Amino acid sequence: MGLQRYRNRTAGRECLFLLVATAFCFPLYLLIAISLDSARDVSASPLSIPSALHFDNYSVAWKTGGLGGLGNAFQSSLVITVGSVVSVIALGSICAYGIARRRTRTMDAIYVLFVVGIILPFQLATIPLYVAMRHLGLVGNYVGMIVLYTALLMPLTVFLYTGFMRALPRDYEEAARVDGAGFLRTYLRVVFPLMRPVTGTVAVLAGLLVWNDFFFSLIFLAGSRYETLPVALYSFVGEYDSQWNLMFAAVAISIAPILAFYLFAQRHLVRGFTAGVKG
Repeated sequence: MGLQRYRNRTAGRECLFLLVATAFCFPLYLLIAISLDSARDVSASPLSIPSALHFDNYSVAWKTGGLGGLGNAFQSSLVITVGSVVSVIALGSICAYGIARRRTRTMDAIYVLFVVGIILPFQLATIPLYVAMRHLGLVGNYVGMIVLYTALLMPLTVFLYTGFMRALPRDYEEAARVDGAGFLRTYLRVVFPLMRPVTGTVAVLAGLLVWNDFFFSLIFLAGSRYETLPVALYSFVGEYDSQWNLMFAAVAISIAPILAFYLFAQRHLVRGFTAGVKG
């Protein structure tokens, strides 16, 4: 019975899926192959399988990347990413709670402003941002970058949280208020635990954007001891000489944590994003 259902169309569809999967896996093969190859072999034949595996490329890349090594850049990326994600979830969720539950003209206007913030290119405000943050002493340190990324990610965060929250029933909140809970306590004890799917979505999207950002890290952290991994990776590329094997090894190191985090939280990504769009 099962063999009769397996037709030529099914076989063709499976072959097509295998070809697509191979195309998506090919960049990963290049990343691993080049990171384990020697500099001479990479220059001669970058697409070939390494004749010898040079695992020491990873240790060399770890020690020489950036100003203080990849370890220092890894720490900076971790602190800035975690701080930005926690801040944007804390501020964006409670802001969206007020917008979703108090449907007034003022709140609707604020929500529209946040949506417009998603559309506008943030690069337009780079120079005013740099001038303002320089006067406030927020250039070249962790606090400034966390404040910057939190502000940049607030429109998307509020949009997702508001859409998800408008789809939530108000029964639990009304029961909490009957028991004497105030606005903040109702939010912390009742509403926020119900928003776990969209919180996972925000955490994944914000974490990916902050961890992989090169533009603002280069402008606000270049030359300081707090430079992040994307800026540190740039040190392997020179005007006359580029260490591609070390750079690919550094890239493999840098994507490992964020890839693990994505695989851990991916089940919340689509659920939260879909609910946000529906709302």
